[in-house]
Amino acid sequence: MQPEHYFSEKSSFPVAVDEDDKATEFRPLSAARPHMLTFHLAWLNLFSCFFSTFSIPPLLPIIREDLKLTAAEIGAAGTASFAGSIFSRLLMGPTCDLVGPRIASGTLSLLTAPIILATSLASTPTSFIAIRFLVGFCLANFVSSQFWMSSMFSGNVVGLANGVVAGWANVGSGVTQLVMPGVYSLFISLFNLPSSTAWRLSFIIPAIFQATTGTLVLLYGQDLPSSNHNTKRGTNQKESVFVVVLRGLSNYRGWVLGLLYASSFGVELTMDNIIAEYFYDRFGVNVQTAGTIAACFGMANVFSRPMGGVMSDRMGKRFGMRGRLWGVWAVQTVAGLLCVLLGRVDSLWSSVLVMCCFSVFVQASSGLIFGVVPFVSKRSLGVIAGMTGSGGTIGAVVTQMVLFSSGNLSKQTSISVMGLFIIFCTLPITLIYFSRWGGMFCGPSHDSIQENYSLLE
Repeated sequence: MQPEHYFSEKSSFPVAVDEDDKATEFRPLSAARPHMLTFHLAWLNLFSCFFSTFSIPPLLPIIREDLKLTAAEIGAAGTASFAGSIFSRLLMGPTCDLVGPRIASGTLSLLTAPIILATSLASTPTSFIAIRFLVGFCLANFVSSQFWMSSMFSGNVVGLANGVVAGWANVGSGVTQLVMPGVYSLFISLFNLPSSTAWRLSFIIPAIFQATTGTLVLLYGQDLPSSNHNTKRGTNQKESVFVVVLRGLSNYRGWVLGLLYASSFGVELTMDNIIAEYFYDRFGVNVQTAGTIAACFGMANVFSRPMGGVMSDRMGKRFGMRGRLWGVWAVQTVAGLLCVLLGRVDSLWSSVLVMCCFSVFVQASSGLIFGVVPFVSKRSLGVIAGMTGSGGTIGAVVTQMVLFSSGNLSKQTSISVMGLFIIFCTLPITLIYFSRWGGMFCGPSHDSIQENYSLLE
């Protein structure tokens, strides 16, 4: 399963590559073309999307007073932000297969940047909910980033590359918890603006940021190590699109991974949406303090999700696919137990400590899951990545709607129930089996050498 190091005679790549020109080493401090430059463009563009999407929650205590939002309307807006990314993530996978990740991700960023700016125009609960729905579309760039890394990095480091690009990008959901309250306060203190004007002007920052990164992707990105997407695939591309999508949708492993991701990244998205308001309401801290605490949850991604990718690659190297699968189950189950505990502790600092531990495990589990994704289907990689990624947003919609929108349960009880949801939804990983590599409890089939691996080609 481990590719040999190989240097292309046609192109003098600055990193070791395999026979497909995919990098077999990962150098995050380098910006060399094409592999490492692609990595930096992918994570930075996705970072801006997370920054934009979660620029609203840290200002919710201010916005809800200005727009007279009820608890039900706030819950509906949170659900809408995730619902908007479900279909966009499903479509992003086939779109990457069709036109390549560079055009797909750069164009989406440019199209959704004006929407986050339109947050400043919201004047009614309905318009606020609609904006949150549309802003959620930009999170589909998560799928394109994972597709892009799997096109640039070989199997021995793809888990690490996927984990780091997603982990660093997800930090945007934490950084915005710090930045947006600061920008809001800055507008008030420097320009003596009323609160209703200050929070509206604050959204200029994420809109400009996202438009900038989208432009950089289109100008400097490259789909594949040796070429852009269309020049590589040629005429076979159009006739195989339907087959590619059908093959991906018929692969049960993609559905299982989607469920696993619903209970890892889906829960993480829900926590990003409610955690600042949770600490503000339950423990009586101010907006800046609540934002700082919430930032700790999102910013743990800088090391926790990459750690999951590293663990997946190392477990795969030592134990094969069985190691990757067992790693997902163990880490995600611990995350579920910590989530249950988070809803049970009743002091501020205990809650912060448990929240930080929970963030590390739930984010690492997401990295472990995407350490498995590239091995499910080479031809339908975009579809499998889209199925898994959309599973995350579906999980966020379900948990947000069922547990945090009705108001029937307290937030602390809902958080504990969400932990049980994580534990239960992790169990189907035991069903994943590869004839070539085996599963959690079984080794590979004896006749695996003769098997036709159409799903893996």
